[in-house]
Amino acid sequence: MELGSLFLVFAVIVIVGMYLYAPFTTRGRRLRKAESNEVSALKAERDRVIDSLQELDFDFKLGKIPEGEYPDQRATLLQKGANILRKLDELAPAMSSSINAEARIEKATAAVRADSASKRAAVADADDDIEAMIAARRKQHSGKSAGFCPKCGKPVLVSDKFCPSCGKSLQ
Repeated sequence: MELGSLFLVFAVIVIVGMYLYAPFTTRGRRLRKAESNEVSALKAERDRVIDSLQELDFDFKLGKIPEGEYPDQRATLLQKGANILRKLDELAPAMSSSINAEARIEKATAAVRADSASKRAAVADADDDIEAMIAARRKQHSGKSAGFCPKCGKPVLVSDKFCPSCGKSLQ
């Protein structure tokens, strides 16, 4: 047998081996993908609980929720969030387990509140800047135009003593 045919036989054996080994590698990928889908679903549920907590707190401050119902509803949402965080900890043990779940959900809620408050402050600052620019523009505009010429109707400036179009005295 020649050397070329040996390489060909060896290449065929390697390709067949890779083909036969492929199902063993895809099973691990499917398991990791299913686990990542579960983690993603739990994170989405955690975000929904945080949003619900924010809405509950906001509604309580507005007086939409009676004082007797508020602690029960808040405790229920905190427990639900804690259960979700425990499940996430089971799936992702790399996360720190020193902080208990209730404290983590409270921390996440506070972070979202702070983020929304900073966005509102940034919008208010932008509104103030825009108002200042409008006032400056109006001040510039009022200093330039004095109206129109009574004879020809063309625009005239404050500094004009005569109409630039017809020459009528403006004083």
